[in-house]
Amino acid sequence: MERTFTIDDFNTAADVIRARTRHQPTIGLILGSGLSSLADHVEDADVIPYAEIPHFPVSTVEGHPGRLVIGRLAGPTIMVMQGRVHYYEGYSLQQVTFPIRVMQVMGIKLLIITNAAGGVNPTFRAGDLMLIKDHLNLIGMAGLSPLRGPNDPSLGPRFLDMSKTYDRELRQLARDVARELGIELREGVYAGLAGPTFETPADIHFLRVAGADAVGMSTVPEAIVARHGGMRVLGISGISNVAIDDPDAESVASHEEVLEAGKTIAPRLARLIMGVLSRLSDPLG
Repeated sequence: MERTFTIDDFNTAADVIRARTRHQPTIGLILGSGLSSLADHVEDADVIPYAEIPHFPVSTVEGHPGRLVIGRLAGPTIMVMQGRVHYYEGYSLQQVTFPIRVMQVMGIKLLIITNAAGGVNPTFRAGDLMLIKDHLNLIGMAGLSPLRGPNDPSLGPRFLDMSKTYDRELRQLARDVARELGIELREGVYAGLAGPTFETPADIHFLRVAGADAVGMSTVPEAIVARHGGMRVLGISGISNVAIDDPDAESVASHEEVLEAGKTIAPRLARLIMGVLSRLSDPLG
């Protein structure tokens, strides 16, 4: 039977983090595959490896260093997850989302989630940035949810409304910042799959019909738990590859391609996120 974490577990981890940092973060940021270099911009940083935090899952995938980086970024004090874990690594969804619960008990009210995603929309190109306006929870539709099991009402409601997952005001702020900085910002629906296989051409055609613009193996469970805990959520995908929709195509998808694309995506993503952060005077507002 999968382990069910309690608020005591979250508080135990939070206490260890508080003891290792001088900062009191107000905003959380998750960095996806190939995007970990954004953490280099954090000033006066305290760095804590996941392995040194009780119950924290440890990253096993290249491109996910597995460290908390806490400090100031473009003004606010922020907790950066330099890498994440995924369901396909063998973790339960409660383990995958454990760090989000820890952020919640530490008082973080705003979470920025980034990821590397495949472009399902045929107009997308590798290197694009996509503002997430909604998601398809295909993992959850199959019965897998990070909210499965006993519900602690002190953490959130038993039945969660997901109609406004990605905060409207934060999305508008991201659009405004992108326009001011001259950064092209696509917008669309992110489909969350379990992985670790990349999609078949038939999968891609199915996802297009279902309304997806990008596809990946993360983000959705974290967004669910963040919303369950009352956090505002902003999601941004870096389109690392164009999904293959023809079984006779010569090209193949690979994780190396994802990491390589991250090198070109990360600088623009950093500018966009720092621009957003610089305009966030009150994460609660």
